[in-house]
Amino acid sequence: MRSFVRITVIGGLLCGLLVLGCEKQEAAPAEEVVAEEVVVVEASNVPPLHENNIVSIAVGSKDHTTLVVALKAADYVTSVAASGPLTVFAPTNAAFDKLPEGTVEDLLKPENVDTLRTILKYHVTTSAIQPEWLKDGQLIWMANGGKTTAHLKDGKFTSVNDAKIIAQIPAENGMLYIIDTVLLPPEK
Repeated sequence: MRSFVRITVIGGLLCGLLVLGCEKQEAAPAEEVVAEEVVVVEASNVPPLHENNIVSIAVGSKDHTTLVVALKAADYVTSVAASGPLTVFAPTNAAFDKLPEGTVEDLLKPENVDTLRTILKYHVTTSAIQPEWLKDGQLIWMANGGKTTAHLKDGKFTSVNDAKIIAQIPAENGMLYIIDTVLLPPEK
């Protein structure tokens, strides 16, 4: 009994130290890919890891209002804010603007929620993908069951399928990659 109590107390102390250490952790600088060059974004421009999840980062971005509306219409806000780990390839408003006129409005209609969900799931994978884990041409399995292709140049993760990665932002529940094109699942 005494050994059990000692292990429980030591385990509790270690967990407490781990939590305290995590609370003081600061975000590592994100990398931004612009015109085939990697630019390091100052850590002050990246939200601290312990305060923001993928959804709160998107909600706080003026460049992701269309994505946030789509997440709400698909009832996916809670899922993407979950503990993770997740990787989300987040199209900007300009990426949605590249779609044929009326596409976004049609996808947001209640009768098209299944199609919207399939498209949104094609932007998510259930691991926090780090660029150094990838090889050029490597397939990434997405939450909708489809696959995307990672493209690297000079060892840097520059695009997924035909969408350029504009920035990468660490979040408390995974990794957020900002992309310039909406990923459309291949037709089955």
